Amino acid sequence: MIYLASQSPRRQELLAQLGVRFETINVTVHEQLQVGESPEQYVNRVAREKAGAGLLQLGGQAQAVVLGADTDVVIDGNVLGKPADADQAAALLRRLSGRTHQVHTAVWLVSSGRECSATVSTDVCFAELTDREIADYIATGEPFGKAGAYAIQGRAAAFIAGITGSYSGVMGLPLHETSILLRNFGIPLWSA
Repeated sequence: MIYLASQSPRRQELLAQLGVRFETINVTVHEQLQVGESPEQYVNRVAREKAGAGLLQLGGQAQAVVLGADTDVVIDGNVLGKPADADQAAALLRRLSGRTHQVHTAVWLVSSGRECSATVSTDVCFAELTDREIADYIATGEPFGKAGAYAIQGRAAAFIAGITGSYSGVMGLPLHETSILLRNFGIPLWSA
């Protein structure tokens, strides 16, 4: 059994696809880019902090293995966070419109005696979006709570002209890399 340090329904669904038994734990980690930190360093640090916070929360469980993950959306070297409101969502989507951006996802597995990680970067090419498409998409409510104001597995799939990299990584948990980490920890897949 492992513990997923995330309340993200997407990460839970993806991890379930690997067939491992897991429980979720709620952790709070301050997610703010530090001065001089690259987007890749940022996503790695936050994912590791989530896993570490989860392990601390479990305290005396010697066999506990905690999975922490984080995803960021980057364009022009800038990390795009989650929109606070409709205006911010529209601004983020306009920025992505007709351009290729990067999505970085880091995964950390930690226990009391070891840790390992993987980071995946994916290029996502957005089609040109009209103001009407942006407004209609925002009206669905889907952009809220999502880095970059979109969900590739949802209605925003209509905006994606192409990707180079990991589709599941863009969703929030790169399954190929996660499966390797789990096997390296001795956690069998599809055993649940």
